[in-house]
Amino acid sequence: MSTSTKVISIISVIVLLALGGFCYFRYWFPYAEGTDTGELNYFSYQGVVFKTYEGKVIQSGLRSKAANTAGVASNEFVFSVEDERVADSLMHCTGKQVELHYKRYFAPLPWRGQSVFVVDSIWSVK
Repeated sequence: MSTSTKVISIISVIVLLALGGFCYFRYWFPYAEGTDTGELNYFSYQGVVFKTYEGKVIQSGLRSKAANTAGVASNEFVFSVEDERVADSLMHCTGKQVELHYKRYFAPLPWRGQSVFVVDSIWSVK
C-alpha cells in the first residue's frame, strides 16, 4: 500500500467518523429532558409519507407582551410522540390538564415527528 493510499484511507475514515458523529448528535442525542404542563389542545395522527403523532399543549401564565408591559398570554408547547401506547392515552386526554415528560433533540427526523420535542411518557392527567 503506497503512502498516498494510506493518507486517503485515513482521511476517509476521519471524514466518515466526523459525519457519523455529527448525525448522531444532530438527530439521536437528546440534549435536554423535562416536563411540561398545560391543557392538551389537540392531538392527531398525521402525515403523507411518514405518519406521526403530533400534539399541542396550551400553557397559561404571565408573559411579557412588550418591553415594559406584562399581561396574561398563552404559550404553546408543540410536540411529537413515538410510542403508540403514549399516543393512544393522549388521544383520550384532549381538553384535560396533562403533565408530559419529553426529550428535546437538535433536529427532527421525519419518522419521529415534526417537532424537536418528543414526549415519551405522561406523568399526570387532571
